[in-house]
Amino acid sequence: MLAIVATSAGCILTKDLPDPALDIPHGYKAARTTADTPPTLDWWRGFGSSELTGLMEEAQTVNLDIAAATSRIIQADQQARIAGAALLPSLSANGQKTYSRTSGASSSGLTNSGREVINYSSSLSASYEIDFWGKNRDATLAAEETATANRFDRDVVALTTLTSVANAYFQVLAAQDRIRTADRNIASALRILNAIKERLKAGTGTDLDVAQQESVLANQRAAVPPLRQTLAQNVNALATLVARPPESVNVKGGSLNRIASPRVTPGLPSELLTQRPDIRRQEAQLASATANVGNARAQFFPSIQLTGQGGYQSSALVALFQPHAAFFSLAGGLTQPIFDGGRILGNFEYTKAKQDELLQTYRKTVVSAFADVDNALVAIRQTTEKLRLQREVLAASRRAFELSEQQLRAGTADIVTVLNTQLTLFQAEDSLSQAQLARFLAIVSLYQALGGGWEPRIERPANAL
Repeated sequence: MLAIVATSAGCILTKDLPDPALDIPHGYKAARTTADTPPTLDWWRGFGSSELTGLMEEAQTVNLDIAAATSRIIQADQQARIAGAALLPSLSANGQKTYSRTSGASSSGLTNSGREVINYSSSLSASYEIDFWGKNRDATLAAEETATANRFDRDVVALTTLTSVANAYFQVLAAQDRIRTADRNIASALRILNAIKERLKAGTGTDLDVAQQESVLANQRAAVPPLRQTLAQNVNALATLVARPPESVNVKGGSLNRIASPRVTPGLPSELLTQRPDIRRQEAQLASATANVGNARAQFFPSIQLTGQGGYQSSALVALFQPHAAFFSLAGGLTQPIFDGGRILGNFEYTKAKQDELLQTYRKTVVSAFADVDNALVAIRQTTEKLRLQREVLAASRRAFELSEQQLRAGTADIVTVLNTQLTLFQAEDSLSQAQLARFLAIVSLYQALGGGWEPRIERPANAL
């Protein structure tokens, strides 16, 4: 019967991960090239900004979210050590001195001084549970996989932090560009206002013309405070990401026009499964849940416990370690659950449902990762096209404004035409900065969708086995 149970247990305790039945495409729908240029580990250097590189490197070492995630790794490692302790026997040393005194009363009513008893003992105790069904082994494996998941969780936090630094930095540059554009627009609007006032003095203009241009100038000035607020907020966000108060952070910034546009291809979808830390985290969590199922299943079977104790016991300390004072005891016990109100069964069904939940979450994470890459590729393509078209809009708008300004000074321009052309130019210039920002954010989103930088591949010789 024992052999039959052992054989059946071996079949039951198969702990291979469930098949996620993933539909992995051969290539990304939005990818135009198959060139093999995956992102490098220091992918942010491709933007050509030394200030951005410095912020990225600082965030990796001092960011508080990354530090907290690192502490969670240590916690998970120690939980795995605690769970693994059940696989080893426990051993404890005991030393004891007892003092007792008997009563001085006797059955005849006489009294005496009683009897004093002193006893000394020293012993070692050991206990061990035979992990015949793999219960403790599965619990240890579950804790180890949880620790692995926490390592990938730290990578997820680090990737999120780095992309947040890049996005905030580009927001700073865009805000600075838009403020400079607004200042130029204010100067242009003021120049047009002065020209209209000259026409008014000459009798060829009206107060309405002046009022309309003053409204344009006021609107341009009113657009500056929100841009300065956006600039300050993103500088403060960078300060938080590098764990410093805003007062001690000085971001010089610059212009998006001086930022390089790195080119990166996404590789194959199958490679994404080993590169995205969130996918690896979900995979480790699924492995942990699978081990928990094995642990819950093993609780249906008997537990076998061995205990032993040996040492010395004597009423005289000088004779404690004599051979005649030695004692020992050995015991073995087997405990088979019979009725527990459904606790073990409920725990088993719970762990199976948890495993299924994590399986579905793992599948969703993989599918979402493919969609993230495709979305980032589409965003890069469309924002690049948007930027090209916006440059054409700006060139045409600038030429139209320059011609209308010339006609205004010559006294042949319609004031409505001048107002329209300058508003179109102001909007085109601001839209260009926003289009540049959108393109850089799309590039960062592709890096994030690919899981950050990839380890360099080791090229194997063609004749290698």
